[in-house]
Amino acid sequence: MKSAMQKIAVVLIAFFFCIQSSAQIFLPVDAESSVKFSIKNFGLTTAGHFAGLKGKIQFDAGNTTSASFVVSVDAASVNTDNNTRDKHLLKEDYFDVAKYPLINFTSTSVNKDAAGKFLVTGNLSIKGVTKQISFPFTAEVQNNGYRFSGSFIINRRNFGVGGNSMVLADNLQVSLDVFAKKD
Repeated sequence: MKSAMQKIAVVLIAFFFCIQSSAQIFLPVDAESSVKFSIKNFGLTTAGHFAGLKGKIQFDAGNTTSASFVVSVDAASVNTDNNTRDKHLLKEDYFDVAKYPLINFTSTSVNKDAAGKFLVTGNLSIKGVTKQISFPFTAEVQNNGYRFSGSFIINRRNFGVGGNSMVLADNLQVSLDVFAKKD
């Protein structure tokens, strides 16, 4: 009797371990990904992007309980197709890249809804300020990896970016299209 109970316990523990560790590790591919933003400046939409995407993504579309995203971009890579503006964005009143070289995101939860879309919640750190954000995303299997796509809106002032500029809008849109391959 005791032997049968031990076998059942071992099987249950092994099953639980397999469920918990089913998420695979994926690494973002910077060259095949984009981290874009747009914001109103003097009433006109200004767009740009970041490069230097790095990190580790643990993901299984069928079981999000062990999913996690720990990613960053190089703040100094900001590119708006205007060299003068880009140099200004590197300075202390914007991204202060000398002191804060990375923009980081670390997820705290990932959930899947009935329609098959995902919702990630996590901590976004820009310029030494960390705020919790949530946004929907899709995950499409591609070439031994996943393509993750999503977008969110943040208030730049919450992160101390851009000071009290009267010509720069407070809110900006961030759009993500990230290809991550199996580690």
